[in-house]
Amino acid sequence: MRHVFIVNPISGKADASGVLVPQIITAAKSLGVDYEILLTEYPGHAVELAAQQSETGEEVRLYACGGDGTFNEVIRGARGRANAAVGCIPCGSGNDFVRNFGGREPFLDLPRMMRGQVMEIDLIQTQNGVATTICSAGLDAQVAYGIPKFRRLPFCGGTMAYNLSIVQSICGPLGHRLRVKTDDEVITGEFLMLTICNGRAYGGGYIAAPEADMQDGLLDLVLIRKIGRLAVARVIGGYKKGEHIQNGQIAPAYRDIALFRRVRRVEVEVLDGRPIVVTEDGECRECMSLSAQVCPLDARILLPAKN
Repeated sequence: MRHVFIVNPISGKADASGVLVPQIITAAKSLGVDYEILLTEYPGHAVELAAQQSETGEEVRLYACGGDGTFNEVIRGARGRANAAVGCIPCGSGNDFVRNFGGREPFLDLPRMMRGQVMEIDLIQTQNGVATTICSAGLDAQVAYGIPKFRRLPFCGGTMAYNLSIVQSICGPLGHRLRVKTDDEVITGEFLMLTICNGRAYGGGYIAAPEADMQDGLLDLVLIRKIGRLAVARVIGGYKKGEHIQNGQIAPAYRDIALFRRVRRVEVEVLDGRPIVVTEDGECRECMSLSAQVCPLDARILLPAKN
């Protein structure tokens, strides 16, 4: 079995390769494993590297060393290969994928990762590609769109950059008129944001879907109605903590502004003529429509060994 580390050197606030590569070499030699370290050189390169390393049919473990975007690329490159499993070494700004499994520290323990267990998870398929954790549209995606210019400021990590971008975004037009079609329902209205969730967290730790299960074959759909600017701070505060959903339902304090469904497919159409920003695992674009469906147990990932 081969262990291949695909390192994004520009992930996060500093060159991830400077510290990480020596750690990889030390850990791999201590375990006596066959390993290789590859550095990405441009956007999408991790997809190509993962595909190349998977196509031989030999059992391989691919470690995405970067942020959620790098992990997404390696998942895409290895998708459909039964011989490949993908581990996440979180070196990015948000690192939201690993929040589904206890946070960063176990995933940064390289020997534990190289001895890790394989787990199958669902994916989200959209017309734009694949998301592992969350696809969102509206205010939260607009916020993500504005994060890059903040996150490289001194002492400005993922969560702080997210908060600064929120302040910037709420100063512009709020909300869109949307038509949302699910498996058996059509919902039309003015909405501030919409999240289609396979995992729990995004945006540096905002818990959009606190009860999401990455193996249940369903997506957690959360809709937040359009509200005034003065109410945004209250709503976002509770939303960040995941307080809007309790026991599979919208919590009483949020029933006038939030909707929650568990679905297999979602189609979104913008009715007001203004493009809406959509983000998939942190990658943003403007769209007039969005379609998403669950792909049950479509990816093989690695979780850190328990000891």
